[in-house]
Amino acid sequence: MRIGKQDAPFTAICTSDAHCITVRGKDLTGEIIGNTDFTTYFWMLVTGVVPSETQKFFANAVLCAIAEHGLVPSVVAARMTYAAAPEAFHGAVAAGLLGCGSVVLGSAEVAGRFLAQVVASGDPAAAVLALRAEKKAIPGFGHPQHSEGDPRANLLLKLAAEHGVEGPHITALRAIQAALPETIGRPLPINVNGAIPAVMLDVGFPLAALKGISLLARTASLIGHLQEETERPIGFIMSGAAAASIGYDGP
Repeated sequence: MRIGKQDAPFTAICTSDAHCITVRGKDLTGEIIGNTDFTTYFWMLVTGVVPSETQKFFANAVLCAIAEHGLVPSVVAARMTYAAAPEAFHGAVAAGLLGCGSVVLGSAEVAGRFLAQVVASGDPAAAVLALRAEKKAIPGFGHPQHSEGDPRANLLLKLAAEHGVEGPHITALRAIQAALPETIGRPLPINVNGAIPAVMLDVGFPLAALKGISLLARTASLIGHLQEETERPIGFIMSGAAAASIGYDGP
């Protein structure tokens, strides 16, 4: 049974034979291993081209910005999973990544698509009002802890200005922020998941792969948390605290 499009049976990422492994046109052992840093390799794997120094600089910056923020839901899920299944380190990492969605961790992708929409329409106020009409949050704005401004977002945008990479997406982000007091009745700070897609899109990273930035960065963090869990376990402490904190109101 034929399902979906089946007329392009090719990949441009990797091939190998008995003597050579070729990744994006480069010899893995002859040109990449020992010669290429991982951020460059990541960019090349995703886009097919070697990043410029500016692109690599901002890829490094955003990966550091989003990797770690304490005992957030993805970390709690991973550490509690590891406590219950210490033989499945990979499963605990997966548990932490599976919740990468529109509210936590995956929101950079949502914000990126919103920014692309605003860039295309040129009307930030209308875009905000359309979201409010559907009772949806404004992606990339507001933070439960950093209500005075997300320091990560502020720094990324400052670096973008200093490096002269402010383009249409950062411009759209600023325009949305300026439109908020009139459209929703109050200002909101730009959060890191608003700054990341604005910066990355303006330096040439593909929109469709934005979620990969958060996934890659958080994977590094989860591995760190799970290593700590092997030495200083808190998974069952968190589980117990959750059970103690939630009351029963059923029949």
